Amino acid sequence: MSVTVTVPRDAVALGLGADRIARALFAGAERRGLDLTIVRTGSRGLLWLEPMIEVATAQGRVAYGPVTQGDVEALLDAGLAEGGDHPLRLGDPEKIPYLARQHRLTFHRCGVIDPVSVDDYRAHGGYRGLEAALRLGPEAVVGAVRESGLRGRGGAGFPAGIKWNTVMLAQADRKYVVCNADEGDSGTFADRIMMEGDPFCLIEGMTIAGIATGATRGYIYCRSEYPQAFRTLQEAIANGVAAGVLGDDVLGSGRSFHLEVRLGAGAYICGEETSLLESLEGKRGIVRAKPPIPALKGFLGRPTLVNNVMTFTAVPWILEHGAAAYAAYGQGRSLGTLPIQLAGNIKHGGLIEYAFGITLREVIEDFGGGTRSGRPVRAVQVGGPLGAYFPDSLLDTPLDYEAMAAKNGLVGHGGIVVFDDTVDMAAQARFAFEFCATESCGKCTPCRIGATRGVETMDKVMAGIRPAENLKLVEDLCEIMTDGSLCAMGGLTPMPVMSAITHFPDDFTRGGDLPIAAE
Repeated sequence: MSVTVTVPRDAVALGLGADRIARALFAGAERRGLDLTIVRTGSRGLLWLEPMIEVATAQGRVAYGPVTQGDVEALLDAGLAEGGDHPLRLGDPEKIPYLARQHRLTFHRCGVIDPVSVDDYRAHGGYRGLEAALRLGPEAVVGAVRESGLRGRGGAGFPAGIKWNTVMLAQADRKYVVCNADEGDSGTFADRIMMEGDPFCLIEGMTIAGIATGATRGYIYCRSEYPQAFRTLQEAIANGVAAGVLGDDVLGSGRSFHLEVRLGAGAYICGEETSLLESLEGKRGIVRAKPPIPALKGFLGRPTLVNNVMTFTAVPWILEHGAAAYAAYGQGRSLGTLPIQLAGNIKHGGLIEYAFGITLREVIEDFGGGTRSGRPVRAVQVGGPLGAYFPDSLLDTPLDYEAMAAKNGLVGHGGIVVFDDTVDMAAQARFAFEFCATESCGKCTPCRIGATRGVETMDKVMAGIRPAENLKLVEDLCEIMTDGSLCAMGGLTPMPVMSAITHFPDDFTRGGDLPIAAE
């Protein structure tokens, strides 16, 4: 009897010994005369259960996790091949409550398929969206994206259909599609899970974008800290060309779309689209002034569609199922699903795909199970290092663009980092300034100098040197950075600083008020 077991090749699973588990499974099966096939998949996103392996049985897939190399022999002895009972047995992975409660439109193949197999991708519904796009034509495709309500998932929340329409209508000898895969926000990993687990979803979404806008070449700008994702994308692109889903004749349509993946050099600022384009052109990653916008004058001065991984990967589902079906999820002007990444001091960290409108408290308590330490939640940062810190009193805020903005916060890339009651919020505010000072491209004075002065002033506050006076100086500095910075790097750094001061004032006065001579 032949048995198929899936073992993740996701970076988290690899770091926890997935390769060793695969080798141990092969060796153990050979000793037992068991005909074993191992398929290396991505992750389903239940990161506290990684490495989670699954065996295909006559009754369906059965999951076990978290598995270590030392568990393999006992699992085989317990009848792993038949989905036998064992303390690590999780049962049908689709029925694990953390996964079963989600709205998995974009991530439904992650952890299920061989990520670099075109055949496996198509067997699980892949390329139906592109086939629909080729039938519909550019204007109808752009119309579907607009009517779906899809907004940029990279953080700004700009309507994707407007950007696609601008590039489609632009007149030029060449156009480009660029994917911003420079996922650098704290607590975010959705892009990585997608690129490592279902890269053809991104490839299909970018190909649809090329067909819709008239672009014939695309680039994926992948962050340097994702070597596994980079290699997976390279392999998937090569396989896509061989299978005819990329290249000069996409799916026999006569339409051309070529795709490359480029590796960044570790600069956070290259997550800003114009800095990314500078880097992609081989220059130093520095923010460009706008206008002109990239949609009209982007890569090499040509019209360029720049979207995030999560924006592109939502498109195949929209084209396959229709704009109205996608818009049925979510609320208000925040439609569709949001890939939520739950991290920090949390019991069950991982990826949650859910319709806009779920509250922070539901995410942290119902999915996350509270803090890993068992202590009370004190602060939650949403939207990466430039996002606001929310206290417990704001945890019933819905996760949608307008509701978060009304509370002086942002959705960002959907990252949520949880802190318990031991966190020092003055230190967190100082870190926001320090992070900006380190990662600033240096082009504009409010960001470059403001962040440095912010660190110095926060040091005085934390040392108890005239805290009231220096906190007023911090507030003035934040106002200048918000109003005067060229991009969101300096413009949003005040958000975590001021939210910490507003919601956790006691942490900024604990040092007392030392005399001026202490300076």
